[in-house]
Amino acid sequence: MEQYTIAGMSCAACSARVEKAVSKVPGVTSCSVSLLTNAMGVEGTATSDQIIQAVEQAGYGASAKGGDAKRGVPTMAYEEMLKDRETPALRKRLIASLCLLVPLMYVSMGHTMWNWPLPPFFHGNHIAMGLLQLLLTTAVMVVNQQFFISGFRSLLHRSPNMDTLVALGSVASFGYSVYILFAMTAAQVNGDAQAVMAYMHEFYFESAAMILTLITVGKMLEARSKGKTTDALKGLLKLAPKTATLLRDGEEVEVPIEQVRMGDWFVVRPGEQIPVDGVILEGDSAVNEAALTGESVPVDKGAGDLVSAATLNQSGFLRCEATRVGEDTTLSQIIQMVSDAAATKAPIAKVADRVSGIFVPVVIAIALITIGAWLLFGESVGFALERGISVLVISCPCALGLATPVAIMVGNGLGAKNGILFKTAASLEETGKIQIVALDKTGTITRGEPKVTDLSPAHGRGEETLLQAAYALEQKSEHPLAKAILALAEEKGIAKQEVDNFQAVPGNGLTGTWNGSQLAGGNLAFVRRQAEIPEEVEAEAARLAQEGKTPLFFSQDGALLGMIAVADVIKEDSPQAILALRNMGVRVVMVTGDNERTAKAIGIKAGVDEVIAGVLPDEKEAVIRSLQKSGMVAMVGDGINDAPALTRADIGVAIGAGTDIAIDAADVVLVKSRLSDVPAAIRLGRATLRNIHENLFWAFFYNVIGIPLAAGVWFPLFGWKLNPMFGAAAMSLSSFCVVVNALRLNWFSPRDAKHDKTQKQKRKRKEAISMEKTLEIRGMMCAHCEGRVKKSLEALPEVVEAVVNHADGTAVVTLKGAVSDEVLKQTVEAQDYEVMSIR
Repeated sequence: MEQYTIAGMSCAACSARVEKAVSKVPGVTSCSVSLLTNAMGVEGTATSDQIIQAVEQAGYGASAKGGDAKRGVPTMAYEEMLKDRETPALRKRLIASLCLLVPLMYVSMGHTMWNWPLPPFFHGNHIAMGLLQLLLTTAVMVVNQQFFISGFRSLLHRSPNMDTLVALGSVASFGYSVYILFAMTAAQVNGDAQAVMAYMHEFYFESAAMILTLITVGKMLEARSKGKTTDALKGLLKLAPKTATLLRDGEEVEVPIEQVRMGDWFVVRPGEQIPVDGVILEGDSAVNEAALTGESVPVDKGAGDLVSAATLNQSGFLRCEATRVGEDTTLSQIIQMVSDAAATKAPIAKVADRVSGIFVPVVIAIALITIGAWLLFGESVGFALERGISVLVISCPCALGLATPVAIMVGNGLGAKNGILFKTAASLEETGKIQIVALDKTGTITRGEPKVTDLSPAHGRGEETLLQAAYALEQKSEHPLAKAILALAEEKGIAKQEVDNFQAVPGNGLTGTWNGSQLAGGNLAFVRRQAEIPEEVEAEAARLAQEGKTPLFFSQDGALLGMIAVADVIKEDSPQAILALRNMGVRVVMVTGDNERTAKAIGIKAGVDEVIAGVLPDEKEAVIRSLQKSGMVAMVGDGINDAPALTRADIGVAIGAGTDIAIDAADVVLVKSRLSDVPAAIRLGRATLRNIHENLFWAFFYNVIGIPLAAGVWFPLFGWKLNPMFGAAAMSLSSFCVVVNALRLNWFSPRDAKHDKTQKQKRKRKEAISMEKTLEIRGMMCAHCEGRVKKSLEALPEVVEAVVNHADGTAVVTLKGAVSDEVLKQTVEAQDYEVMSIR
């Protein structure tokens, strides 16, 4: 994605015009313009010159940001991009406008309405008073000339914007007042004193000046508030270290951060920031990673551990080697993701964009119709013009255009502060709509660091022989379970031995030649094809699987060597995170390649709603597609084999410690490898979506109520009419209110579960209507057994349906009312089958 800075945009109609113009350029595949950051992201083969030319032809300015999003934009470029130049310029304009407006209001309203004193020169000299108002108003219009330049230029390009409405309203007030001044002069020449006094009350000079000044007030407040929405990104930029202390020829040399290269050695003393990503060569310390993960508790680090740029070394002296520098550091990638998300557009914004595209022309038409209607009804030109001007200045497309991007920017920044990175605006919005979360088991629910729990050699074989063969075969395997066997063998001092003709069968097992004999290792189904497995060994494997352990079988030349049981440890926060998801009304599904018994044992401990076991890597994508029939799905994973599923899911969530491929395929990246950030991400998505809905409601509601009031619709019934000055004030405040409402998100805590109880209550009501229980049954051998169990269970009045499977040894019972586990157990055991467990 190429990024550009756009100049001259003032409202949503402007951004829609630029987006439309650039989208028509040959070679552009997608274009997204952000009114909030004045940024544009473009994808495709079109050149920068073509894109800039298209923007300029639309009446705006454009310049490339100086970096490709794939390579990353330098930190200085970001700082320059986020620098607030708008607020100081608007402040100067406002001060000048107020200095001119105060005497104008004194003359036009203070003297006329409340008879405030004026210099003797003006006594009875109404033309002099009119000329003074003309001069002061002209000066205010010159100070605020940007409204007229932008407004009429966009009108000439047939893309009127908010500035067009302001300019038309102000010019109409000014033009009519000039006409009245000439008419009053003619009346005075003719000696018609009564007409002169009547004309004095027809001046709208103060309205023209007040409209411009109030809109400037609103724009300044809006610009100041918009600046605060990027505070999170500015905070990340401030974290970037400026220098590093390198070791060169045994000497410590302080250099600018730009001069650090991959492979350089650097030192970090207590209290100093780590300059670039690296690996610790020597030293131990507690490192505060709050800047990247939001976790305030320091992490102990030692030799071999990885460290990240912008984290703080709190205690020990560290000597490190640089592994990622410049735009490749974790901090730079986070900044890049946040910036890219700001340059994209959420799907919900398209509604506002469509409205904004036709909003201004429609408002101008309404204003003209309003003037014509009141003239037809016999009202004076002044009255009709006042109503038309009120319609022009009260209408606000800006509120519509800002409703979504300000909330997205604040939500995205808040996520970055908490170690949750949304790659696009759409991913933040869609995360708030998630109904189902699919979790990979290894490395996501569990630590991904399994340990050997049982060694069961076959009859006539020893533990050492079994471990030697397993060690030789697993050395070339990349499966996490292999690491447990390697660790145990190395601990016991088993000598390394190579295998030839090594072959890995994904999701099944391994084969190879060892000392002239054929070795095979893997799950029960795979090794059963290589060797005969006694029933007692299978029974032992089933027992171990029920305990949540994974039995691995090994054979040599067609004879069973034995079985090694390996168990993965569940992460401490996994059960709490899964419970939080369920309390939020989210269905949690564990997807794993493990056998069903092992997977279910882990699933029960973790507390998931459903376990889908025996899924090969290439089948995960199909599982996600199936789950999507029930609602929006988020897939959480960390491995290369998760990439297709992450891409297929509505939202792919990658654990930060996962592979680069998984992170690239995901929509959301969790910097800290903890599952508790998944419910936090969904909470943040929901809060942002709620904020967007509030903003859009206010923006639409304001215009729906304001325009009829300004047009005088209620005047015949209630006598209500709106002065253009109050209309301008309302217009100014509308955008300001939208931005301030979005800033409230900064007070939201994504990890606070107090709002989850509503979703929990909904879930309980849903479960009360339809609840399932799964019985594990021993002793069923055939379809006849299934029929007996099914018939007995469905005879119970509370049971809607019983799905029995003798191969799995399960009966899934759907209930319409409460029934105790003891009743279900007695019902099945009355048919001479044994119930092992009920969940």
